Amino acid sequence: MSVQKSIENIDAEIIVVDNNSTDGSCDMIKENFPVVKLIQNTENFGFSKGNNIGVSVATGKYVCILNPDTVVPENGFKELLHFAKNKNNLGVIGCHLIDGTGAFLPESKRNIPTPFTALKKILGNDRAYYGRLNEEAIGSVNVLVGAFMLLKTDVYKAVGGFDEDYFMYGEDIDLSYKVIKMGFQNYYYGGVSVIHFKGESTIRDKTYVKRFYGAMKVFYKKHFYYGIVMLFLVNIGIKLMSLKPYKIIVKERKTARIIIVSKLENTKLEQQLKEPLSYSENLENFESNSMVILNTAAMTFQRIINVLKSHKKSQNIMFRIWPEGRNFIIGSDSAIARGEVIKF
Repeated sequence: MSVQKSIENIDAEIIVVDNNSTDGSCDMIKENFPVVKLIQNTENFGFSKGNNIGVSVATGKYVCILNPDTVVPENGFKELLHFAKNKNNLGVIGCHLIDGTGAFLPESKRNIPTPFTALKKILGNDRAYYGRLNEEAIGSVNVLVGAFMLLKTDVYKAVGGFDEDYFMYGEDIDLSYKVIKMGFQNYYYGGVSVIHFKGESTIRDKTYVKRFYGAMKVFYKKHFYYGIVMLFLVNIGIKLMSLKPYKIIVKERKTARIIIVSKLENTKLEQQLKEPLSYSENLENFESNSMVILNTAAMTFQRIINVLKSHKKSQNIMFRIWPEGRNFIIGSDSAIARGEVIKF
């Protein structure tokens, strides 16, 4: 819905590639978004091949790789395209990503994970990996995240798109690096913020860790093969990291009150939540231990994003988004675990 709003004044198309899902999402798209170009694959081809299939039928000058678990502001694409038109030798543009609590996601901008850089990150030097550019700044960077990558279609095709040796993870690093090696410049644009719920694509468990470091092994083989000794050391490092105990710890939040920022009352939602609801237009101060439901019938997606950002350090406040005309609310309280969808 937010994507549809963001392209209302732009000559654009929405292409959704479904990798053989079984949750009824294709029927939902057909029913509610008939203008969307829906590609239904008969098997799960993975992130790389799925996106390559989508780009192969795209007709625009630019293409934006966008995760389904994102919320974009109404003016976001217009602002980024204006920025793109004023840049020569343009590669990939990324933006300021936040999670469902409003916290900045540092993987929005990264350095190339050379073996030396990766080692420094393992030893605790995050700045070596994520770079020194401020999260609100605009500037050149090396690596952007696959949840949001805007670039010219001909650049995407010139580098061969996403490398399909990566099923999931690592393909965005690979694409960013291929673009740089062809002489283009990647940019991070901190002036546009997008919500990325993250945990919806995959649960951050031990299987995730193995897949991620397996993808990094592919990356090093392709781009940093310094010889058998270096490859051996890289393999050892990846093996040690994949064996590291990985436990998801999500802090439980207690909800004492539910506040809906809305012009509409809904008895079905109140019955489903089994808690009394209060309706408010105040966005400045929320009491602790509150669930705040932000209704897009009463506010723009940009305003919702701003609310999350302004309250990112608030204690025990959960945010849920209620899309206009829909019978569900959605949100996430952790960047490493699945979020919540409540139907009513």
